[in-house]
Amino acid sequence: MGAQLRVYKRRIKSVTATKKITRAMEMIAASRIIKAQRKVTASEPYAKELTHAVTAVAQGSDTKHPLLTEAEQPKRAAVLLITSDRGLAGGYNSNAIKAAEGLNARLAAEGKEIESYIVGSKGVAYYSFRDRAVKESFTGFTDNPSYADAKAVAAPLIEAVQRKTAEGGVDELHIVYTEFVSMMTQTAVDARMLPLSFAGGVESAGEGEGTAKGATAIMPLYDFEPLAEDVLDALLPRYVESRVYNALLQAAASKHAATRRAMKSATDNAEDLIKSLTRLANAARQADITQEISEIVGGASALADANAGSDR
Repeated sequence: MGAQLRVYKRRIKSVTATKKITRAMEMIAASRIIKAQRKVTASEPYAKELTHAVTAVAQGSDTKHPLLTEAEQPKRAAVLLITSDRGLAGGYNSNAIKAAEGLNARLAAEGKEIESYIVGSKGVAYYSFRDRAVKESFTGFTDNPSYADAKAVAAPLIEAVQRKTAEGGVDELHIVYTEFVSMMTQTAVDARMLPLSFAGGVESAGEGEGTAKGATAIMPLYDFEPLAEDVLDALLPRYVESRVYNALLQAAASKHAATRRAMKSATDNAEDLIKSLTRLANAARQADITQEISEIVGGASALADANAGSDR
């Protein structure tokens, strides 16, 4: 039984070390969530005002800008999928990928060709393993994205939208990311960023959530200097960048929350396993002690019997 006790002690030591690691990762993720939430909050006023500006130009003029006009027969759509560079986040990446697969299926059913843009090593690995074509991929910044990262991601998307479909461009731009709802709830969503649409004077995003909230319902006509189309040419790239940046920040906060939850679960499981192994080790130790006592008693009895026999 001594060998069995040594096995339990080694396992307790190993699980205890794992528990320390998962506890540290839980605390790190918790601190990163707060920073990510602050960045999300800080990015919202700019995105909101930029959306109002685009709304004013679009509804205050009769220009038919290609980034606002629905194609009669859309043929190609770009889909940006945001995942993480690291795992240990429960179902965070799988849920985002599942949402992207659902969106791709809907677009394919509508007869649209899909161009995939991927953020995060996990999404890139998923597509690479299945030999799927990826137009552009971006990695290395998903835990703490900057506006410069958002601009780098948005640049090829804007270029694809601005090109004609016959020249390799796209008619629609969609984004799939994980929305941070609360510390316990993160939801994978898909939204259409372009072309913008205005239902009843308020912008809507088609599939998924709206990309603008609280836009003015009735916009008067304006005279623009330069032309309204030139203003839209300048504003819409900034609009896409701000939307991508917000999605990256939402995804980062969601990833840290998912990591915190997964590491807490792992820590709790480690504590339960340590308690179970400790009980087994105590039982093994008691069995060893009982066996030793039995051997001592048996030896003493045998010695007493031997002495009694010699006395005769």
